[in-house]
Amino acid sequence: MFQKGQKVQQEFGIQVMEVIGFEPELIENVITQWEDEEGTIVTGKFMESQLLPAEE
Repeated sequence: MFQKGQKVQQEFGIQVMEVIGFEPELIENVITQWEDEEGTIVTGKFMESQLLPAEE
């Protein structure tokens, strides 16, 4: 299980995201946030199995 504030990324992705919350009632229950190349804050939802701890 991931922790709030933990850095994660998708298995084949390069984008490092921060876990900002959880929605246990949903299949895509991990809420993440990151900043895109234009400085926009983006939020995403993923299944826990889609994510790995980020290699920083």
